[in-house]
Amino acid sequence: MNDHEKSDSIIVAVKPTNKAGQPGTEPVERRMGAEENTEQQSTSRVQNRTSVSQALERVRQVARQKKNEKFTSLLHHVNPEHLKEAYYALKHNAAPGVDGVTWKEYGANDLELKLADLHDRIHRGAYRAQPARRQYIPKADGSKRPLAIAALEDKIVQKAVANVIGAIYEQDFMGFSYGFRPGRCQHDAMDALIVGIEKRKVNWILDVDIRKFFDSVSQNWLVRFLEHRIADRRIIRLIQKWLKAGVLEDGLVTVSDEGTGQGSVISPLLSNVYLHYVIDLWAEQWRRQEAKGDMIIVRFADDIVCGFEFEADAKRFWDAMRGRLEAFALSLNPDKTRLIEFGRSATNNRQRKGLGKPETFRFLGFTFITSTTRAGKFLIKRKSRKDRMAVKLKAIKEVLRRNRHQPVPVLGKWLRRVVRGYFEYHAVPTNIEALTKFRYDVVYLLWRVLLRRSQRDRTTLRRITKIADDFLPKPRILHPMPAKRFTVKHPRWEPCA
Repeated sequence: MNDHEKSDSIIVAVKPTNKAGQPGTEPVERRMGAEENTEQQSTSRVQNRTSVSQALERVRQVARQKKNEKFTSLLHHVNPEHLKEAYYALKHNAAPGVDGVTWKEYGANDLELKLADLHDRIHRGAYRAQPARRQYIPKADGSKRPLAIAALEDKIVQKAVANVIGAIYEQDFMGFSYGFRPGRCQHDAMDALIVGIEKRKVNWILDVDIRKFFDSVSQNWLVRFLEHRIADRRIIRLIQKWLKAGVLEDGLVTVSDEGTGQGSVISPLLSNVYLHYVIDLWAEQWRRQEAKGDMIIVRFADDIVCGFEFEADAKRFWDAMRGRLEAFALSLNPDKTRLIEFGRSATNNRQRKGLGKPETFRFLGFTFITSTTRAGKFLIKRKSRKDRMAVKLKAIKEVLRRNRHQPVPVLGKWLRRVVRGYFEYHAVPTNIEALTKFRYDVVYLLWRVLLRRSQRDRTTLRRITKIADDFLPKPRILHPMPAKRFTVKHPRWEPCA
């Protein structure tokens, strides 16, 4: 699921413009001159973006038409115009790497000259990747996820290279792969999963969890996979530089033959390439040749859910997948990988066996539950995960506590953005109760903060309700039913989709 940014301050930061960092006009200049300069820069950027897009479109066409073609010349696509587009595509408020340079600082002066120098170093072979800075973010289960934050110039080059090789692999990736791909998101993956369970004969769900995937990827295997399509050794060497740059933590640089540096710009694409060859191609072949009944699969990065008609198929696939992953330096997490009975017949089958209600499984921040409509038809319910909601509320509580001296309108406007962002992801059909509870808990946290600002504070229930109505959006469903959106994006049913 999307993790909303947590900030120590609720003071609103002004979003930089697309031309942030470029030299502005002096205060004494006429207004007309500033508008003219701004318009010229914008036109130049649009032209650059068009030329970059057209060049990559030719790469896409060749990759689409020639599935076994190896690309021997790709680095020329990493030109100054492409590097500039990559720079503007980066997150403007992202944390800096070991260089300490932020996005705004890099573009503050002489951006064109810096990118020209970077381009020259890349093509001369003088470009050197810097170690990534290690940072940890908390997970819902209490553990911490390690992230590798690259230096800004490394981010720029990674973004440009990812655009180039992504144009190739987007033509190869399977339809059931949804993670970190253009035009696809978590909701598309959930739509495909729900439609697959409802439309196909699915009675069993295999919830797959790969143990420490981003830290376990074999870099040697990754390079071998990339060489199936990329024969430009300069691109391969760039990727190897990032893989071998290491991670800086507590003043020490650690270099490993495993891992892709989760958190780096190019890591999601490299991970998709790795799983494309390790899982996707193999699973599609197993489905066509080994499965006795219906089988579906949906993958979002390393989160994989498979559905089966027969329990025997699910168990054989489970065993085969275990061996397949071990052959490529990966392993299943035995505590989180499990097979459950789930589907339109699960409730009756388990009642007949005296096993109680069907078990649930988690996917992309939601708990999936077998249920029925009021008319008695099979329905898959989704509810926001309680543990992740608790983590989010805890973060909100901490920010409110540190900023309780702020005026009520400032607190209210900040909470409005937080609640709206939460609703944008979680406002799916069947989840209205969780949305209502989240909003109620946020209002309660605000109320407690206001009461503690002063011993004489007399914020009543009526006043806090009015504040909530003035600032916080009401809970309502924002996403359509899965089948409706899936049908629009996939007008014709395709097994690989």
